[in-house]
Amino acid sequence: MSQSAPHPVPIRYGFLGPAGTFTEAALLSVPGAQEAERLPYESVPAALDAVRRGEVAGAVVAFENSVEGAVPATLDDLSIEEPPLHIVREILLPVEFALMGRPDTKVEDIKTVASHPHAYPQCRKWLAEHLPDARWIAASSNADAARLVSEGVHDAALAGAFAAPFYHLTVLAKDIHDVGGAVTRFVMVVPPGPAPDRTGADKTSLAVVLRDNHPGALLEILEEFAVRGVDLTRIESRPTRSRLGTYWFSIDCEGHLEDERVGEALMGLRRVAAEVRYLGSYPRADERPVEVRPGTSDEEFDEAAAWLRGLRSR
Repeated sequence: MSQSAPHPVPIRYGFLGPAGTFTEAALLSVPGAQEAERLPYESVPAALDAVRRGEVAGAVVAFENSVEGAVPATLDDLSIEEPPLHIVREILLPVEFALMGRPDTKVEDIKTVASHPHAYPQCRKWLAEHLPDARWIAASSNADAARLVSEGVHDAALAGAFAAPFYHLTVLAKDIHDVGGAVTRFVMVVPPGPAPDRTGADKTSLAVVLRDNHPGALLEILEEFAVRGVDLTRIESRPTRSRLGTYWFSIDCEGHLEDERVGEALMGLRRVAAEVRYLGSYPRADERPVEVRPGTSDEEFDEAAAWLRGLRSR
């Protein structure tokens, strides 16, 4: 009697939980995630540590928001913690908040509103206008705020409207925001390995530490990109945690590790910086092709290298 083939083990992904977060919504947009096992974690570092332990194949975490900027917990973990992890995908998710409470809640009776700290600044004016007497309280995630409301800890929560059914809450107001069109950028993070194939519409992420603080030190870093025609899409500083006044720079640039101009920029950084951590090359979520300036194509780099070899071989 033949034995039946074993059932394949589903892939496992981590995300900032509990169920019903914007992060889970971003994860569900990844091909295959609907069929995968999805594990919620209480914080961004916890989700990333699960990747390091091999508990999950990858984790989706928030990286930056168009209103509030970068998510420090994600930047710090990816740039400082060991072992390193790599970004292989970015996801852009429009963010609109809803006010939700228990079914018997009346708006005029709300005294406390909970949400993730990144949500509050995006809804501050709305809360001041519609709930001037309510006190805002921080939660580990917007979905966790909804969970706490369902348990009677708080009166209302700001979260995605899709979180309400998870916690048997009623949506009291929709489309809450101070700035329309807000978008959060999420990234899929996995253990180090080969980068996804280049598409011509790619980004590369890095963390760079200056060798020392002197006039023009940052300019030296920027010139490594500029002279090779590599455009930066984001750069910001974060403390190194070693001593006051020392920083590393979190950088996103256009292009892929396999592009000659990007590879040469990384080699230049390696020479002038104290540390360069490569965080991955991956397709842009908006699929916008990278503009290659004259003199910076792979063919032109190869031709210049061949010319130099010819001079040296004489």
